[in-house]
Amino acid sequence: MLAGLSDMARHQQGPQAETEPPPTHKGQRWWRVMCLTGVDYFSTLGYQPGIAALAAGLLSPVATIVLVIVTLAGALPVYRRVAEESPHGEGSIAMLERLLSFWKGKLFVLTLLGFAATDFLITITLSAADSSIHLVENPHVPSALHGQQMVVTLVLIALLGAVFLKGFLEAIGVAVVLVGLYLALNAVVVVVGLWHVATAAHVVADWSSALTTEHGNVVAMIGVALLVFPKLALGLSGFETGVAVMPHVEGDAGDTEAKPAGRIRGTKKLLTTAALIMSVFLIATSFITTLLIPAKEFEPGGAANGRALAYLAHAYLGDIFGTVYDVATIAILWFAGASAMAGLLNLMPRYLPRYGMAPHWARAVRPMVIVFILVAFLVTWLFDADVDAQGGAYATGVLVLICSAAIAVTIAAHRARQRNWTIGFAVISAVFLYTTVLNVIERPDGVKIGACFIAGIILVSLLSRLARAFELRVTHVSLDDMAERFVRDIASRRIRFIANEPDNRDIAEYREKIEQIRKDNDVPAQEDFVFVEVTVLDPSEFEADLSVRGEVLHDRFRVLTLESSSIPNALAALLLHVRDTTGQQPHIYFEWTEGNPFTNFLRFFLFGQGEVAPVTREVLREAEPNRSRRPRVHVG
Repeated sequence: MLAGLSDMARHQQGPQAETEPPPTHKGQRWWRVMCLTGVDYFSTLGYQPGIAALAAGLLSPVATIVLVIVTLAGALPVYRRVAEESPHGEGSIAMLERLLSFWKGKLFVLTLLGFAATDFLITITLSAADSSIHLVENPHVPSALHGQQMVVTLVLIALLGAVFLKGFLEAIGVAVVLVGLYLALNAVVVVVGLWHVATAAHVVADWSSALTTEHGNVVAMIGVALLVFPKLALGLSGFETGVAVMPHVEGDAGDTEAKPAGRIRGTKKLLTTAALIMSVFLIATSFITTLLIPAKEFEPGGAANGRALAYLAHAYLGDIFGTVYDVATIAILWFAGASAMAGLLNLMPRYLPRYGMAPHWARAVRPMVIVFILVAFLVTWLFDADVDAQGGAYATGVLVLICSAAIAVTIAAHRARQRNWTIGFAVISAVFLYTTVLNVIERPDGVKIGACFIAGIILVSLLSRLARAFELRVTHVSLDDMAERFVRDIASRRIRFIANEPDNRDIAEYREKIEQIRKDNDVPAQEDFVFVEVTVLDPSEFEADLSVRGEVLHDRFRVLTLESSSIPNALAALLLHVRDTTGQQPHIYFEWTEGNPFTNFLRFFLFGQGEVAPVTREVLREAEPNRSRRPRVHVG
């Protein structure tokens, strides 16, 4: 159960972290990787036309054109810029993470992770629900399964979890076959649908007449289409996944990790091609489904609800072709859930372990799979496996991530002094913010689900950070030449350090500190000391390397200076490193911290300082169970 730690969450200590070469990855052609994202992006054709028809009615084709314009003129340029700014698959969340520091930055990222979890988990549940619709509505399926959509959906989600518990490898070859087959079948349905529309002239005339009667003129139609556009936001999914899979894209021979120009160029082709293919299919499918399917069939319980294209496949191409279409749709929707699960398992370890906000067992894949599957069961039960009901939550997750990407690239363009791009991205950000706000107002269930995920992630993260507060979290310790000289010299006698909180750093400060330590601890006057001073940088960071610099102050006081996110952890790591390199047991001397112990612990938890002496000792106790080998902590 605890085997198979995620590579991104694996914790390496010591010099081996530097000597081990990074794993080589040759990459795949961009169009093959596009199919990997396409199992999520293109699979929305299974339910998008039906959702559009429910949201816009006869205006579905017009509203879909608005969606396509926003996709090509808004989301596509944004994510092409994200690919440039974040070419290693971190996406827009990492871009925004760099803009904020300390705890506000961590909480902001946790909030975005909550919406990302909403996006991916609702992808799993919504795709499984739509798969079950295609399964139970097929005329060749035994009648016992009819009306058992909830049970079938839960079984599909459980099977997805079983795949990951067994061990899941992203099979791009399988994605290529699925996407190729699914798009080919959809092309057949679209061509046949357009043929029926063309040969039955009254269909277009009836639709046009009804549209004019209902909305009056073109301006009114466009206005209504703009108002209902947020409900169609599902058609924007897939862009965040597109940049997340960037590391799989094959680059040029001259690519480096710092400048992977070939990978960036390939990803831009991936995003553009996927957006163009999806745009053509969205417009065509919304047109034929609106004109050829009676409106009542889109309603809950109707034959086309959640399966509009499958309805046309059975109606115009027969049950055999319709069954093949159903099987392909079920497969790609199910595989879209697998892609979303892989995204979750890659996304959470990218941030939470680095923040110290994941329990130890969260480093293993299988326990996290069980957690995500149980949450998916709960979401499916709450939404009664209803595709339409989950659309709001899915759209909210998608739109928040696109908004974050648009804002991130706007800030990036502003910092690069690109005035025209800044204005353009700012306008796109405003459009997506409007869309997000309108979607939240009309369908608040999405933000409620997102808020639940955010609250859950933040609560678990803070509890994990609290539980791991006394963990040794310095990954590697390095000393400069002067610091090494100090340690070698003092190791010839007894290694005694004084923990000092630097103030003016004048001669009186160090002289008085030594005198105080000698009196408090009854240390003989002839004993030698080296001062250790830690400067706290970002207390919200959890683990990092530790660099130690040595300097001589006032021609007599030897001082080791360190920079860390936590004073006790830095001191404990230094003591253990000195013990291991010299073979001797170091001693460190503190003075008691004034103030309430609980208040001082909160200062340590939030700001990396506070009750330093007992916390340093506790970190050492957890890191070294053998008391006889543990560095000595003295407090006077």
